[in-house]
Amino acid sequence: MDVQELIQREALEARRAAPLLGDAPVAEALRAAAGLVRARRAAILDANRADVEAASALDEGTLDRLRLDDARVDALATQVEALAELEPLAREADAWTLSNGLRVTERRIPIGVVGANFEARPGVALDVAGQLLKSLNAAVLRTGGAALHTVTVLVDEVLRPALESAGLPPGALGLVRSPDHEGARLLVSLPRLVPLVILRGSGETTATLARLAAEHGVRTLAHAEGGGVLYVHAEASRERAFAIAAASVDRLGVCNRLNLCLVDRAASALVPDLVELFRSLGLDVRGDVEGARPLDQPVGHEWANDPEPRQVTVCYLDSLEEAVRVANEETSGLAAGIVTEDPVAAQAFLDGYRGTAAFWHATTRFTDGFALTGAPETGINVDWTPGPRGPVTYRDLWLRQYRVVGDGTQTR
Repeated sequence: MDVQELIQREALEARRAAPLLGDAPVAEALRAAAGLVRARRAAILDANRADVEAASALDEGTLDRLRLDDARVDALATQVEALAELEPLAREADAWTLSNGLRVTERRIPIGVVGANFEARPGVALDVAGQLLKSLNAAVLRTGGAALHTVTVLVDEVLRPALESAGLPPGALGLVRSPDHEGARLLVSLPRLVPLVILRGSGETTATLARLAAEHGVRTLAHAEGGGVLYVHAEASRERAFAIAAASVDRLGVCNRLNLCLVDRAASALVPDLVELFRSLGLDVRGDVEGARPLDQPVGHEWANDPEPRQVTVCYLDSLEEAVRVANEETSGLAAGIVTEDPVAAQAFLDGYRGTAAFWHATTRFTDGFALTGAPETGINVDWTPGPRGPVTYRDLWLRQYRVVGDGTQTR
């Protein structure tokens, strides 16, 4: 059986299983999955060591995302447990009675089968699978080839047995079992089986898959670009600016870390120490400020997606309005924050920024589904169109349906 036939088989099993999902058994399955993560720890770590060893030629940022250890395995189990205990999605959104007596209810119903293509980051498999199951959608997962061994163990020895233990069909969770990129291309080419695919990964790869999906009539939720912005206003507190800057680069290979630090010229006295702070943390400081190396990319380039994400840009600007313009027009629109003791300036920045998350005196590292909503995310959607935007969780993965009840006398 070739890859296309295998993917179609997994998707068909998922479609048949989807109507059998229910809130109570899914919660039970998630609790069982958390227990199996701990019980199968050795198998998970063995598979992960094999993946890391096979991928040793990759850059350190990619290896860090790929690598699991005891603490990360414990965190995965704890997160799945927390998801199990969250309130299920409320299915009734609104209800009203028309003048002719028809009773109308606006309902949230499952999509059916949702695909997910994500980076070689094993924990994402549990995050995404958990969110899709919690929303009562079946899933077909496809991970980066470097993590396939680990993710296969998570699917076959954790998630599928957990579903079965709760009386649910294990086929509700499918997996693309090929490391080739062709698997991703096929996953976005099955509109009748997999009408929606969540895309995570590097910008160009994800954009290419999104275009292919559109050609086949498959909708996508894309998480392709990252990069946080921090604007240091003229009225910024030195202590707050340094604390938030440091907290924004505690991890470099993540999409919500600080990439672009915009400094008002009136706050230029803070620049030498800001540059020194970033350098002390191992960052290559670029920009037009004193002590920075010249920029080799346009302002707004999302360095968080680079193989070696060690760069931060520090640039001067002349006004809050310019800071808002740069954040809106020259970055991905993921997240931006302001440091200022002036509440009027803060409000103007928060009102003007149109990205998925806006911060005042807080780091963009909080642009995360679990941190903001208590539910792990499937990704962060930065589209500029209606629909789920920002961290996408189980609360967003539904279709709207109108349910209408009459007494047989109503006519048009």
